Amino acid sequence: MSQSLDGTSAVKSNIRVAILNLNAIRQESLVIKHIKTQLAQYRKGFQAEIGKEEEELRKANLVMAKKRTILTPEAFSQERQKFEQRVIAVQNLVQQRKQELRKVQEEAMIKVEKKINEIIAEMATKQNIALVLKRSQTIMVDRSLEITKEVLEQLDKVMPKLQIKKPGNSSVVLTANSF
Repeated sequence: MSQSLDGTSAVKSNIRVAILNLNAIRQESLVIKHIKTQLAQYRKGFQAEIGKEEEELRKANLVMAKKRTILTPEAFSQERQKFEQRVIAVQNLVQQRKQELRKVQEEAMIKVEKKINEIIAEMATKQNIALVLKRSQTIMVDRSLEITKEVLEQLDKVMPKLQIKKPGNSSVVLTANSF
């Protein structure tokens, strides 16, 4: 062990260390941008589907309000119960769609993370890198230790796109006649 200029102990080592900024890769990689674009399209479609259901509920609520004066209290109560079941069904559909989107996003990200890990492992082997740290876990870093750019370039080369499976293939459509 040797003494550094400030009097603290310094250990000299031949271990090669590299720093990776995963956040930058997640923001800048082509594959992540492709995944986000697909998710946005699916989300837009789901929002249109849900918007249609909500509009049907508004119409049904107006019809029910008009029927209130002409139906017996028992008949109105039955109509109200049917309407409330539709509302619950639409709420469940919203939750289901959110879960489906989250699931396909997680599946896609796992595939990307695996590919990133493969790239890092290959790079570490070729460059004799013994330790790779996340940039977020470091305070001060010599820029020469950064491998983010190389990993990003390699990821963009080997996985520029990833077709995610379409969420929500269980096309649940709630129509006025559903209840």
